[in-house]
Amino acid sequence: MEIVLYPDADAIPAADWAALDSAADPFASQAFLGTAERVGASGTAMAWQARHLALQSDGVMIGLLPMYLRGHSFGDFSRDWNWPSAWQRAGLAYYPKLVSGIPYTPSPGPRLLVRTGLDRQTVAPALIEAALEVTRRANASSWQCLFVEDNDRAALADAGLLMRRGVQFHWFNHGYGDFDDFLVGFTSAKRKKLKRERRAVAESGLRLEVRHGDEIDAELWESIHRQYRDTFFRYGNHPAFPAEFFPQVAKRLGRQLVVFLAWRGDTPMASAICYRDAATLYGRHWGTEIDVPGLHFELCYYQGIDYCIRHQLARFEPGAQGEHKLARGFEPVPTWSAFWIADPGMRGAVADFISREDAAMQDYEAETAARLPFRQGNTAA
Repeated sequence: MEIVLYPDADAIPAADWAALDSAADPFASQAFLGTAERVGASGTAMAWQARHLALQSDGVMIGLLPMYLRGHSFGDFSRDWNWPSAWQRAGLAYYPKLVSGIPYTPSPGPRLLVRTGLDRQTVAPALIEAALEVTRRANASSWQCLFVEDNDRAALADAGLLMRRGVQFHWFNHGYGDFDDFLVGFTSAKRKKLKRERRAVAESGLRLEVRHGDEIDAELWESIHRQYRDTFFRYGNHPAFPAEFFPQVAKRLGRQLVVFLAWRGDTPMASAICYRDAATLYGRHWGTEIDVPGLHFELCYYQGIDYCIRHQLARFEPGAQGEHKLARGFEPVPTWSAFWIADPGMRGAVADFISREDAAMQDYEAETAARLPFRQGNTAA
């Protein structure tokens, strides 16, 4: 097998990428990564230096591992805030590090991408070994494979990587007929509170609408991006995706991009940008120009739940963090990221830290599960 490193996602032959078993995932796609790199959202200036690792056999790409060389950790959600100083105290450099993940997108999904029809139990371990070789060659402190799905988690754990647990809140569709059917399992108090939130938006005079990527023109994208950008600035955050990103990625993803909109007359006032595949809706970015009670919950959560029920999607993953999601029927689920640490001493220190952290994360998951809004004996699970 030959290791080939690509300097950008769009340099990889489109037919090879389409042949991978992850083709339906909106984020681990050439469309998303290639567009983000082209417009600079995940370019060298933002410390996302593409080193996409392909394995080839007899000239055929049999596996792919999206990978970036990083000079800082902004936007990868690795939760390694204190690690650079620990490396420095040990007389070592933490950066560069290598990251296999989706820029600014902490969404669990495929990372070890295998050509459809090939033996995954052969190709996935080979991708992992190739990643370790590339990490050594780059003199990087670590390789971090972030927010992995279960298939990848098993392969990474078998290869001896350190597995780190996180917690997110996801909604699951248990065959609901409509939104009211979903609410049947709520306690009376929680159900009334949720209905009040929705009623406040309904009585505000706003018109709600859902549009897919192939239904949004350039003028509307300008408004959506302005809302996204200004809302990020309002809370002191950096809006990583420039204005040209969304219309360009919409052309490539089409109906895999979903936007929930609130209009006042003919003027768009707020929006929630989501993505989807055949089974899951992924909530990503929210923006608003107005302050209407309950509007954030309506566009970011309730419209998404209703969309999943109508389109028979199994899951709604609305992004990282946010215990306020519990009261709206989103359940705590574990997420997993894998770490390979080059220095043996630091590897031991990180392993000890992750072991201690894991107990706290399990307690947190159990504690939040106890706060779900469902009636006793009538949980969503």
